[in-house]
Amino acid sequence: MGNSFGCSASGERLVSAARDGDLVEARALLEFNPLLARYSTFGALNSPLHFAAAKGHNEIVNLLLEHGADVNIRNYCGQTALMQACRYGHWEVVQTLLLYKGNVSRADYLNRRTAFHFAAVNGHARCIRLLVSDYIPSVPYRWSNSASLAKGGELSPGKAQADQIALSKLVSKAADGGITALHLAALNGHFDCVQLLLDLLANVSATTFHYGTAIDLIGAGSTPLHYAACGGSLQCCQALIARGASRTSLNCNGWIPWDVAHVWGRNGLESLLAPNSQLPVPSFPTSRFLSLPLMSIMQIARDQGLGSGETLPEGSSDHCAVCLEFKCTVAAEGCGHELCTKCALYLCSTSSTSTGVSGPPGSVPCPLCRHGIVSFTRAEKQSQLNNEVTASCSLGGLCASYPMDLSSDGGKRSSSLLNIATSKSSRNRISPLSAEAFRAVTCTGAFSGLNLSLCTCNKPPLKNQSLSCEADRRCLESVLSVIIGENNEASTHLEGATADEEGHSSPPGCNFTIIPSWRCPVACQGSSS
Repeated sequence: MGNSFGCSASGERLVSAARDGDLVEARALLEFNPLLARYSTFGALNSPLHFAAAKGHNEIVNLLLEHGADVNIRNYCGQTALMQACRYGHWEVVQTLLLYKGNVSRADYLNRRTAFHFAAVNGHARCIRLLVSDYIPSVPYRWSNSASLAKGGELSPGKAQADQIALSKLVSKAADGGITALHLAALNGHFDCVQLLLDLLANVSATTFHYGTAIDLIGAGSTPLHYAACGGSLQCCQALIARGASRTSLNCNGWIPWDVAHVWGRNGLESLLAPNSQLPVPSFPTSRFLSLPLMSIMQIARDQGLGSGETLPEGSSDHCAVCLEFKCTVAAEGCGHELCTKCALYLCSTSSTSTGVSGPPGSVPCPLCRHGIVSFTRAEKQSQLNNEVTASCSLGGLCASYPMDLSSDGGKRSSSLLNIATSKSSRNRISPLSAEAFRAVTCTGAFSGLNLSLCTCNKPPLKNQSLSCEADRRCLESVLSVIIGENNEASTHLEGATADEEGHSSPPGCNFTIIPSWRCPVACQGSSS
């Protein structure tokens, strides 16, 4: 171990912190020496990232990656942190590693297994869904019938075929002995993984090699249906047969799937797996774990940064409607509802329902309207402009600018100004008041940079006369007291305020312009015009 001040001792302390989930200790060690993020243990070569990923400590995984840890670092078995996270089903860690460009096609040294094999053997369908997030485009079509869409001109034939081949090779990558992820999922009876892998174009007719470690009691040269017959899952066998698996395929032992079921005592499957079986096979819908918007939201998250979100101050109208904490950064195509990137990622990674969604297979239901979301786009900048308009027409409710079309109606003038000053705005939160409806007043002198909403009564003061209208004085004084402070300076500005030739009054030393063409509904209430 060495002494407590040695690099090895600090590295072992970081390994212990990553394994135990001690975020405070891990942060303190990395601040002291950021190079510890690349430390690996003696012999096994497990890094702190391996331990944190295996235990599911997502915050520590993110901390290590921010300090320069290699996302694709291997241990002595050739396993990466992504494989460890998929083995134990920590989908949040898988998502974080993929945001840092984790390699999903890398295989280990022992059995040549990829992250797909580690996820499929234990039935972690959410991890499989995340692993293909960069391979399924966010477009409203189903992969199984994309060829027909290409014929109809809705999709480029070359592009569709290239995407299908790349995805099928990735999902059907064979480990030692030719075992694919579909073999492992079928053997262990994980129907959700089998259904998802079939939707991802996994090869239903893939056979194990005639040599290697696959020569076992099932037999070399076996298909996923042979493995499903050995596992005894009725749903897995039905799903494979519905997608084209052959009941008469022979392995190296000369067995068909019916023979495997008979040898292993799966008597409930013999009637289904019989070569001349007449039992109806149900048709299965698209997997509920298929998520089309993942590619778009993952790309946006990488481009905008990997932080948890931008926190907004209290009273802001641009917060996410789901978490009510972070700023809206993405918008759902179709319904247009805006969410923060963190909530959109969580929604696409955890959604596992396909009922009550008005959208194509694989779409994710919007949490606000249940509309099917196929992809996400960046949120528009309009919300920032709306916030500026809202801020310019609210000064504590003392004197707010008022729409011109309401100023002539005495009944509407008495309505609450607070509802106007604090009206919310968003993309689906469009403000009912347009920018042209306000008469903004700017100060380019002592208060430059502020956009103030001032008003006066209908009767402007005469040229070269001081402000004689009591309502006009109260209106201006209320604003100055807020900005300058409750002191004598506000009254000083009022004493020398004069009107120009056009009837606009302005205090000395400041270029306030008071537009007298409409009435303030508060200060001028009941005043004579």
